[in-house]
Amino acid sequence: MRRRRRPAVRRAWLFCLLLALPALTFAAVLLTLHPIALAPAVLLAFCLLLYFLVVAAALIEGLIRPLQTLSNVVSSLREGDYSFRARGAGTQDAFGELAGEVNALADLLQKQRVRSLEATALLARILEVMHAPLFAFDREDLLQLVNNAGVRLLGIPYARCFGHSARELGLEDLLAAPDQAIHSFASKPTRWLLRKAVFRQDGVPHTLLLLADVSLPLQEEEQLAWKRLIRVLGHELSNSLAPIKSIAGSLLARVDCMEGDAATLHDFRRGLEVVESRADALHRFVQSYRQLAQLPPPQLKPVPLAALLERVVLLEQRLPVELEPGPPLLLDADPDQLEQMFINLLANAVDASLARDGQPVQASWRLNGSFVLVTIVDRGLGIANSENLFVPFYTTKPAGSGVGLALAQQIARAHGGEIQLLNREDGEGARATIRLPVAE
Repeated sequence: MRRRRRPAVRRAWLFCLLLALPALTFAAVLLTLHPIALAPAVLLAFCLLLYFLVVAAALIEGLIRPLQTLSNVVSSLREGDYSFRARGAGTQDAFGELAGEVNALADLLQKQRVRSLEATALLARILEVMHAPLFAFDREDLLQLVNNAGVRLLGIPYARCFGHSARELGLEDLLAAPDQAIHSFASKPTRWLLRKAVFRQDGVPHTLLLLADVSLPLQEEEQLAWKRLIRVLGHELSNSLAPIKSIAGSLLARVDCMEGDAATLHDFRRGLEVVESRADALHRFVQSYRQLAQLPPPQLKPVPLAALLERVVLLEQRLPVELEPGPPLLLDADPDQLEQMFINLLANAVDASLARDGQPVQASWRLNGSFVLVTIVDRGLGIANSENLFVPFYTTKPAGSGVGLALAQQIARAHGGEIQLLNREDGEGARATIRLPVAE
């Protein structure tokens, strides 16, 4: 700063000297034309020189000092320090106006900085509480921003996320997928709607990825589609099976009155019995599916969970069921629907254990925040196709209808819960986990 000021100060002194040069020259000429004694001449020269120095110093101080002050203020603004202000902003001259404008600029920059800090803090808070995972990648596909939901989805510590590529984080397919695509991760049942956007930071393009959990809306749409399909099929099949069964029964009643060959009449009777039997079986089959489409809304009331599970366990007599007691809890639920849901899940676990070696089934429950987790563990052969477990019409049992698990899931969701059925990590078999809200 001193090296920059010297040329300006020197120029100011030079201009002052040039300004005073005519007066000094006139004084020298005057003394030459009218000589005076040496002592008065020296005193006069000294006074003129002192006067010149005082006036020049005052002039230079009045010009250079405000400029230095303004330079320091502008330098502070450039460094991001908005606390300095220039003096003399109230004077009605050019320096006062300049100082006022610099101070106004400092006030504006300070307000903008405060607003920027507040907006950044608000954005950080929003990202922190967001349930939707959010990722930002630079043009090298390196992760530059992630929120807490994204860290939980990745399953790695927060500090290990930054600076890693999309390939290393397992998000390469997500980054290459089109906007509004449906994406899922590994064996997790959650389905995400991908939203992509491009933004620039420091002139460099970045890609923003936002994942929205659409599992529940998609499941509701699927359930609605299944209900419509079942309602239509049930109506059409019932209308056709009822007259077939009736006609077969009427013809079977008239066989005994008919005359003819005994073998022919026997074959005729057996054929009609098969038609009547299959029509009746198909009618029952259709009626079982219509439960999915006609499940009424739950009638909620306080239900003790322990008593409900003990009652369900006593109904299963094919295998021993080990019920591990948990904390006493109350559920706001429809006891009939909830009992049917646990009966279906327990029957499914017993069927799986019987298909292998008949090991006992275990059931327990525990509190997890505002939800209760009921666990049913079997020692069967495990789950071969987990994607179609809760799809109506799908079953792996020879005599199954594919209704039990779908109906149980529908009952759980109607109560604000969810059923998850996965293979056990600690051995053979499967584990059904039912999550239900606890009564306040």
